[in-house]
Amino acid sequence: MNASGRRRLSAARERGFTYLGLLFAIVILGFALSAAGVVWSTQIRRDKELELLYAGDQIRDALGHYYAAGGQYPQDLQELLEDKRSIAVRRYLRRIYVDPMTGNADWQLIFAPEGGIMGVASQSQGKPIKVAGFSPLDSAFDKAECYCDWRFINSPRNAWRRRLIKPAQSP
Repeated sequence: MNASGRRRLSAARERGFTYLGLLFAIVILGFALSAAGVVWSTQIRRDKELELLYAGDQIRDALGHYYAAGGQYPQDLQELLEDKRSIAVRRYLRRIYVDPMTGNADWQLIFAPEGGIMGVASQSQGKPIKVAGFSPLDSAFDKAECYCDWRFINSPRNAWRRRLIKPAQSP
């Protein structure tokens, strides 16, 4: 084989190694991106869980205030936006929160034995990431199987517990 033939063979081999190196780099990049995607989606779920805990607590608290003001629970969540039972209109919520797990305000309503809505829960069947370390008011959520088991219920017992849990006010 002459010199020009050897140069062509050497150049073809170099292109082959470059091509293999590029394929290997793409595979590594793909693995890194998939790992980053898993971490990112887990963080999104954790953020949604925090939003669910916040929204559920706000609704539970509003239901408690509504009940304390008139001795009955509302028939509809809209009544928390504008309570017309007295002369002065009271507002216990500024808006009906969206269930972050479903993306809609389609809460599962929990009715009191005497009538009216005493609590809400998510309709999501997803498995929670957080299974422990809840506040004392939400301790029933420990080891829940799905978000629908996170039931934000107002009851006289919860009102008593809320008073114990509230931080002391500074002077």
